Order: sequence, then structure tokens, then C-alpha cells
Amino acid sequence: MLFLAGRDRYTQRTLLRAIHDRLSKQAGCTAVRYEPSSRLPRTVVAAVEPTAFLGEQYDIETARLEVRFWYPEGVDYTYYRCNWVEPKRDLMLGFHQDADHPELGRCHLQLDFDGGTVSRQSVAFLDAHPLAALEQRLHEFPGILARLSWEAGQPSLTQSSE
Repeated sequence: MLFLAGRDRYTQRTLLRAIHDRLSKQAGCTAVRYEPSSRLPRTVVAAVEPTAFLGEQYDIETARLEVRFWYPEGVDYTYYRCNWVEPKRDLMLGFHQDADHPELGRCHLQLDFDGGTVSRQSVAFLDAHPLAALEQRLHEFPGILARLSWEAGQPSLTQSSE
């Protein structure tokens, strides 16, 4: 069990190690590594076999998870990016909890395709321990990916029924 008494004592390196361990145990995740390197970790990246990860058939055979958490000074919550990346389709779908788009609140879901952003939608802000936030976002990916549709070669996200 991890206890976060003060986020300053829970270093980024310790957190990334815990994320690496968590993804190493995730069904469908293989080749879990640090980027840019294990000596200077900023992001944890895992190769993903989508059918095993999602528990159902999926259109592509390989994807990637990219997870990064950071603690900006002067902000009382953790920033993160938890991205599902499909290199073959040049697609990225990610939960971004940061200050990049204040009009959407503290957290948004972003869909990028072919080098540009297709859409951004506000999603629930998670004021939780980083590993709890990661668990929640990993749990949400199957439903989010089920909302992904393609028309004329362009992806879009249908609105949630929640």
C-alpha cells in the first residue's frame, strides 16, 4: 500500500517505478520501459496488444500506452497524461490533467489524428493519488475506445451516454 502524506516526498522517480511495475502486470502490456531512459525517466511506455488489454476484439494489432505524471510548482494537484497511441493509424487518445486548456476544466480527453488535434472534451477531474488516477484511467480506456468511430478516414468520438 502506498501512502502519500506529502506529494513532495513521493518523488517522480518512485512514482514512475510504481507505474512501471503496475503496467508490467497489466494484461496485454509488454515491453514496459522508461523514456527517455531508465537513468532519466520522465514517461513510462508500454507496448500493448489491444485485444488482451481491452478484453475484446479491436481493429488494430498493436498500440502503446504512454504515462507521465508531474508536480508543477504552485499547483495543488498532480498533472498527468495517460495516452493510448496507435502509430499505424497516427492516432492518440489521451487523458490530460493539466493547465493547457482551462476552458475545459482541469482535465480533458484529447483525440489527435494525422499530426493534429481532432477534439477535446472535458472529463472528470481526479483528485486522487497518482496510482489511483492511473487505475481509473486504465479502467476507462475500453469504454472510450468503444466510442471511437471512423468516417471517411477520419476518427471522432461519439458522445458518452453518461
